[in-house]
Amino acid sequence: MNARVPATQTAGASGSTEGLLAPPPAWSYAVDAWQRTILLLDVLRERGNQTFEHEREGMPPVLVFDHEIVVDGRTLDQPANYALLRVLPPPGCAPTDDARRPFVVIDPRAGHGPGIGGFKIDSEIGIALRRGHPCYFVTFFPVPCPGQTIESVTRAEAVFLQTVIERHPDAQGKPFVIGNCQGGWALMLLAAAAPELPGPLLLAGSPLSYWAGMRGRNPMRYSGGLLGGSWLASLFADLGNGRFDGAWLVENFEQLNPANTLWKKLYDVYARVDTERERFLEFELWWGGHFLLNRAEIDWIVQNLFVGNHLTAGEVRSADGNLAVDLRNVRSPIVVFASWGDNITPPQQALDWIPDLYASVDEIVANEQVIVYCLHEKVGHLGIFVSAGVANREHTELISALDLIDVLPPGLYEARIEDIAPGTSHLDLIDGRYLMRFERRTIDDILALDDGRDDEDPFEVVRRVAEINQRLYDTFASPLVQAMSNEFSAYAMRQTHPARLERSLASDANPWMAWIAALAPAVRQARRPVEQDNPFLALERAASDSIVRALDAWRDQRDACYEHVFEALYQSPWLSALVGLDPGAHRRGPPPQSAALRSELAARRIHDAERRIAQGTPLDAFMRILVYVADENAAIEERPFNLMRKMAQEHLAQQPDIAAVKAAVRRQSFIVALDPARAVAALPELLPDPALRHHAMVAMHRVFTVAGPLEGGRLARYREVANVLGTDHTARLEAPLAGAAPAAGVPDVPDAAAPANAPGK
Repeated sequence: MNARVPATQTAGASGSTEGLLAPPPAWSYAVDAWQRTILLLDVLRERGNQTFEHEREGMPPVLVFDHEIVVDGRTLDQPANYALLRVLPPPGCAPTDDARRPFVVIDPRAGHGPGIGGFKIDSEIGIALRRGHPCYFVTFFPVPCPGQTIESVTRAEAVFLQTVIERHPDAQGKPFVIGNCQGGWALMLLAAAAPELPGPLLLAGSPLSYWAGMRGRNPMRYSGGLLGGSWLASLFADLGNGRFDGAWLVENFEQLNPANTLWKKLYDVYARVDTERERFLEFELWWGGHFLLNRAEIDWIVQNLFVGNHLTAGEVRSADGNLAVDLRNVRSPIVVFASWGDNITPPQQALDWIPDLYASVDEIVANEQVIVYCLHEKVGHLGIFVSAGVANREHTELISALDLIDVLPPGLYEARIEDIAPGTSHLDLIDGRYLMRFERRTIDDILALDDGRDDEDPFEVVRRVAEINQRLYDTFASPLVQAMSNEFSAYAMRQTHPARLERSLASDANPWMAWIAALAPAVRQARRPVEQDNPFLALERAASDSIVRALDAWRDQRDACYEHVFEALYQSPWLSALVGLDPGAHRRGPPPQSAALRSELAARRIHDAERRIAQGTPLDAFMRILVYVADENAAIEERPFNLMRKMAQEHLAQQPDIAAVKAAVRRQSFIVALDPARAVAALPELLPDPALRHHAMVAMHRVFTVAGPLEGGRLARYREVANVLGTDHTARLEAPLAGAAPAAGVPDVPDAAAPANAPGK
């Protein structure tokens, strides 16, 4: 019997795939969709198991770096559930240098656990380790100590910083401290209360002006008013038997973007389940770790910061009333990193504390404060900490320019990170892949980032209403709620929170997930991904995009409704009259007693500066010339600074440390601003040796011409200084005086290194 062999079988027997009948697109898509569904459920099962395992281990920080505990805050006289960790360099990384400035990272305690600052190799900690800096991390434990307050946390962090300083006595500069998100205001509290401890501060996505924002764009700031103030946080802490569940804070973040929370986050895993598993589980380990706060802590945070906005007004005091927290007491340079794509801490909340404290840049200068801000165009809130791109660009460049930031003259600057243009000179003086520039800014530049501040006036009414509601709750409701709560009811409430249920119900603790665990390996082995040009896959993606757009539209309508209701309620004159407040009558500012004290201190600084005009070292003279010749409106970039450091390394037996340079810059900046004519006329008294004067001017010329020719006002001021010092600015500067030798504090300049375009040629 002659059986007819199909063409497809014959083709298969010959080893060729031509002529094989491909499955129809609908069937291919159905198989792929079914497999992706099983694999997604398996990923969710692994997430639930991962959460249980993390809790069993005590929820340690999710750092990717090995570490060791240096100080456990639970053993201090005023215990706090915090600890100081020493981060160990990963394998293949060079050992850290104890002579380098140490880094300390403070992560936010805002519902999640610690570790986001070292979540990846390319992170704040990873960059510092690669550059040889000793790194420390401030972690915290899931359960607060009994009686723990924000003040006891601040005291513990002060002990941590003091410990870091003692462990690195030879380090060049005090520790560089990074405060991520809510860790930023905690860092500012510490720096204002103990200004002698930290070095430069980096506030990454940190809110400090809590009422600020733009109309139609920042709905989260209205939550306190729409909920009636801070009493609801106290209620949930009482229901938790005195402890507030951080999962409620995380839910607030989730509600900001319902499209991502309800659909896109899981759909992205479903759509790319073959490659997204590790990334998803890695992030969810941190996102799903919920920590607790004492009621005293959450009450302080909500009442003093988010609703009361007392921090920038100087109205935060210690428990005994002896210490008022004034952010103008911070002595260290402050670097603010914010992003226009951040809907949790928009740039206005990150920066408007500056005009709250200072009416003009002159006040910033008089207070000898350095403030630098850097704005990203689009990265979201979490991207500020976890994005490898941000870490490798913004964080790397800010860290590389750290010493320059530490010695900047007092004032307000914007950090600009620019690509290196073709033909840029002195590439060897650029530390990194980008050129760092600090451009001088004014208070008006900060205010221009906002759409006006009149929209903050209703929050004064919110504050008053919140105080009334809080007093009513504390008096009448809180005792009853506390009497009905116990540890069992608190535990049951925490375990039934939706954020925990979605993990526990999808874990192996649920027997219905057993078939997923059994089926997933077989599905993974028989995986048949659909072709990317499959029309049903295109329909799936189009449907997903439609769902995202619908949820985004609903979010926009919801947020607009929140804003309209808030304005209708808190801008109404009857509510203002009811609470005895005119919200537009005044804007709170620093206490007048503090202002009077600062005026007295300013007068004393003026007196001291006038006395020191004719006094100083060669380093003072060098810095005075630098400050005077430089255009006060010009940007400050890294190349001149790196050149000065290079010359000091090559020609000085003992280099001045960062603290000495910083002190000299501040002294001479104030003297030049106070009386520039007398400051220049007194230079010969600071440089009595003619040879030393010549070498100082040669070195200064090299510094000024490293980024371009010396011209205009700078050239005129340079010639004026040369005339005062008696050096001939029309002669060749590269010909050093016979027999001249460099003096301490001023580098010598060889003939061949001097520029050919000397002034007057």
